[in-house]
Amino acid sequence: MSLTSTDYKFRLKDSLLGAQMLFVAFGALVLVPLLTGLNANVALFTAGAGTLVFQAITRGKVPVFLASSFAFIAPIIYGVQQWGVPGTLCGLAAAGLMYVLFSCLIRVFGSDILHRILPPVVTGPVIMVIGLVLAPVAVHMASGRTGDGSAWLVPEATAFIIAGVSLAVTIIFSLLGRGIFRLIPILCGIFAGYVTALALDMSGFSAATQAVFNPGSLQNWTGPTLISMQKVAEAPWFAMPDFTLPVWNLEAILFIVPVAIAPAIEHFGDVLAIGGITGKDYLEDPGIKSTLLGDGIATSLAAFLGGPPNTTYSEVSGAVALTRAFNPAIMTWAAITAILLAFIGKLGGFLNTIPVPVMGGIMVLLFGAIAVIGINTLVKAGTDLMEPRNLAITAIILVFGIGGMNFDLAVVKLGGIGLAGVVGVLLNLLLPGRKQGEKRGQII
Repeated sequence: MSLTSTDYKFRLKDSLLGAQMLFVAFGALVLVPLLTGLNANVALFTAGAGTLVFQAITRGKVPVFLASSFAFIAPIIYGVQQWGVPGTLCGLAAAGLMYVLFSCLIRVFGSDILHRILPPVVTGPVIMVIGLVLAPVAVHMASGRTGDGSAWLVPEATAFIIAGVSLAVTIIFSLLGRGIFRLIPILCGIFAGYVTALALDMSGFSAATQAVFNPGSLQNWTGPTLISMQKVAEAPWFAMPDFTLPVWNLEAILFIVPVAIAPAIEHFGDVLAIGGITGKDYLEDPGIKSTLLGDGIATSLAAFLGGPPNTTYSEVSGAVALTRAFNPAIMTWAAITAILLAFIGKLGGFLNTIPVPVMGGIMVLLFGAIAVIGINTLVKAGTDLMEPRNLAITAIILVFGIGGMNFDLAVVKLGGIGLAGVVGVLLNLLLPGRKQGEKRGQII
């Protein structure tokens, strides 16, 4: 499909602006694969490829960049533990196809169909569950343990210092940062935590604390091993990204697909936001049906190559507002830059040297923020949670999702976030009373 928008101007002089847009997205983009065990170089490639696919489908009219979605972190972590990476990728590919289904429904019935099926009383609690189920993982990693808490990787005192610095710097830059720095708080937090870990390594602080904190698991601790550059040295300068193909897994599909409910609804808000920045109505041209289709195809493409699902990045939209660079072709340059970086093997090796507590500190804020977004969805919609119908839907979603309820359906098992999403949709459709989603605009 050709890019025919009159606003789309592909010029070499915009290449640096495109690289800057990728820099804004970089911290969040690589955070998802680093937390979930997917390959960071593949995530870079699929972010670039997904953005190009999105531009083709939307005819180059919307200046957005697509990259790793935070909404899928919890199901990916769980899925990798249960079914391995290939099985989990099958579920992620199906999630992208769910976006495509939503796009088809909008083409036939109009956008109101999603408002009726997925009102705030469903999407808000589902988003909350996505954030809250990950809270223990964040605490474990910030404490220097593996994500499941089964083993110590870093002495606790050292971990708390590193995680605290990462968390504090991220918050400070998000609140007080100016210009470009306000758009990259995660990247700043990772950098500060990494530098702190280097300083503690060089001072020998980690070795000094091993005798006090869990000495049994750290009895062979010999000193400055928080950051090892061995992986960087072993990695080639240029290498093909480690692409992974999905393997059919029905359980993974039923578990992960309902998670697509939340980011699909958020897609409306993202498109409205970038439209407000540029002064154009993208809900009409190219239409939400096209932007959602582009997002879905980009997500499925990423999964078929071994990358995390894609979503539109609000950080990059913020950079568009800051720079007033509305030319969608700038995102083409960002995508090309991401694809080129994906072939630098040492970049992936370096990213793998980031200590667990650095990620843990970021996760404490990130996963809590996801839960808060869910709460805000309910608040903005004016949802009365004391109304019996809303109370029942919200309560059951939260308990099923956070409590880990599972139903064994003979051939597959449905549980956790996936079950919470399915049950929420069914309750909203079946319970008597006024359905909030009947009023246009309430879910945005």
